[in-house]
Amino acid sequence: MQTCTWAPTTFQGTQVVNKRSKPGHMPPAAAIKGLTTELVQRYESLGIDHLLIAQRWWGNGEEIEASSLDCLAMTTLFASCTERMQLITAIHPGFMNPAAIAKWGATMDILSGGRWSINVTTGWNMQEFDMFGVDQLEHDARYQRACEFIEVLRGGWDNEKFDYDGKFYKINGLRLEPRPENALVIYQGGQSPAALTMAAAHSDWMFINGGSPEKIRGIVERVRSACSETGRQVRLAMYAAPLCRDTDDAAWQEIDARLARVDQDLVVKRHQRVSGAQGMWADRDDPLTVLDTNEGYAARLIGSPQTVLDRIKVFHDLGVDILHLDVSDDLFREQVLPDIAAL
Repeated sequence: MQTCTWAPTTFQGTQVVNKRSKPGHMPPAAAIKGLTTELVQRYESLGIDHLLIAQRWWGNGEEIEASSLDCLAMTTLFASCTERMQLITAIHPGFMNPAAIAKWGATMDILSGGRWSINVTTGWNMQEFDMFGVDQLEHDARYQRACEFIEVLRGGWDNEKFDYDGKFYKINGLRLEPRPENALVIYQGGQSPAALTMAAAHSDWMFINGGSPEKIRGIVERVRSACSETGRQVRLAMYAAPLCRDTDDAAWQEIDARLARVDQDLVVKRHQRVSGAQGMWADRDDPLTVLDTNEGYAARLIGSPQTVLDRIKVFHDLGVDILHLDVSDDLFREQVLPDIAAL
């Protein structure tokens, strides 16, 4: 089983549990390069396989994360300070032109030695769209635009010269120089019908939020059903936030303490903030979904090291091939993370 973690581009997460602590959105400019590269090199030394460089165009650091450093600039930095990790850059169609990203990505493919891939994400924070002058589009139309975005990317990578006449993009004689040397790997997010349609037609991997085995089994079945119509295979990367303690009881006591500190006003604001998404953040009945932004605790990697590892095995058997992790838990890093690769 492979592993992935977030790149250090955002410096304050949700305050739903922390009760609106004083914002500290960005470290001093002089510290950013050293702080981020040191942490990424540590992830590589831990054996993490993939680094996801997300893009939070704007965030208030309350019900959602704070704003992030630019994903393109940070991917370039992380490529220069790592040797093995695969670098996955999250790109929002609408904010960026696919032909320009194809050019940038081809260069990154060469500079990184084939370690770059893209996560095409349609976005859900509508305030970001307004702030940066991007047409919001309704939910399914954003996925249609993302499909065209991928078609332009692949067309530019796979052809010496490429034309495209779509609803959202028109390309005349695109030539990428230098040419990329490796196949383009496409990741995406989403769990809605529109997301599944896009994945089955265009993507290689789907990032999904955490959840129970029953929920993940249902997603796996829906993905496989969609792929049966296209003859393609799409693999899954699931997010999880582990909490590992010496005993199961000690771990759950800490979870209960966090739940007791939840700011319900921020939970309501979170639900409003993510209303642009469909399928993700849809489980309102599980109290653990509010503890982090991507429902990582809902995967319930909670307990002793052996309990957590056994739980991971369940998800792997269901069809999860990459575990996308928060790796801030010390005991998890020491006693569970080294054993995941063997699954």
